[in-house]
Amino acid sequence: MLRLGDLSLFVRAASLGSFSQAAREAGLLPGQVSAAIKRLERELDIRLFARSTRSLRLTAEGERYLPYAQGVLEQLREGREQLQTGRSTLRGLLQVAAPSDLGRNVLLPWLTAFRRQHPALGLRLYFSDRVADVFREPVDVAVRYSHAPEASFVALPLAPANRRVLVASPAYLQRRGRPQTLQDLQEHECLLYLLSSRVYDKWAFFEAGQRRQVGVRGALQSDDGEIVRRLALQGEGIVYKSWLDVSDDVLAGRLEVLLGHLEGEQAPLHLVCPHRKQYTPAVQQLYQLLRERCEALSATRPRAPS
Repeated sequence: MLRLGDLSLFVRAASLGSFSQAAREAGLLPGQVSAAIKRLERELDIRLFARSTRSLRLTAEGERYLPYAQGVLEQLREGREQLQTGRSTLRGLLQVAAPSDLGRNVLLPWLTAFRRQHPALGLRLYFSDRVADVFREPVDVAVRYSHAPEASFVALPLAPANRRVLVASPAYLQRRGRPQTLQDLQEHECLLYLLSSRVYDKWAFFEAGQRRQVGVRGALQSDDGEIVRRLALQGEGIVYKSWLDVSDDVLAGRLEVLLGHLEGEQAPLHLVCPHRKQYTPAVQQLYQLLRERCEALSATRPRAPS
């Protein structure tokens, strides 16, 4: 008889391409995962994986069987969620991925408050500026900055009108002065962000509906949005970030908005699900909470004069 646990480990090992990674995720030893796969292969009388000392890949039979295994697990999950629909108590584990800065400084208190409201629900949080793959990685939803969500997944708007703003600390402005034009930025220390090894050193703005871009430079760069924000707070330079990331700092006077007559680039925020079947009661309630909080925060953003 097939064991659901073995089936689940097969799906995760196929997705991750590794028995060891599947074992770490499940809190097991690699040998236990290997034994589970062997049991499943005996039950099916087929070989699911081609193994070597350096690689692990699905056989042709394994590739044909994988969608059926995924379908069985998804149906069981959907059935469990249907039984829970309508209950006031949310249960299980909800896995959420979010950008580093936004996750730590904005979402974290909202997420912990949400969990306190639903003590039977567990949260597993992944805060990183690496974009989570909601199809391959063990996450249920991801919070993403994105302009055009892919049609292959469900993207629910959290802050569609969110924009970037140019900010610096009072200490930096006292030391270096306040830029009056976009061209002035070329004479300032700008804190640069990297994503996938690409340096974002061209900042775009809008004035009277016209897009304007300026090349900037700076000695300090990081691939972590939280580090870039901290450097700005320490007075190391000017930063161009999402309003949601720096709103608390601006409202508290730790950072000041620069060139307020210009409109920053759009940075819409979405809650992403792999597909509609994963729009569970827990995700629905989390989405409602995050949208309300993000809309309230977006409303505090200073607007450029028309």
